[in-house]
Amino acid sequence: MEYKTVKKEAPGRGEVEVLAETYEPGEPEAEAAGRWRQKLENRDEKLKYLKNGERYWYSDDWFGSEKRKNPA
Repeated sequence: MEYKTVKKEAPGRGEVEVLAETYEPGEPEAEAAGRWRQKLENRDEKLKYLKNGERYWYSDDWFGSEKRKNPA
């Protein structure tokens, strides 16, 4: 992969070369974006996805994706 670089002024060092953006341009297709039901193959996978989502947002035992004693 070839990286893009940009020249910028750095304090005390003059002009330096820094890494530019590394992402590939593109946009998700409108129909595919947000259609999670079609991405999962069967009912069990869909139920697992929904249960994990509910645990993430509404559980008192967990805070986000972390198991902590106190909320952040």
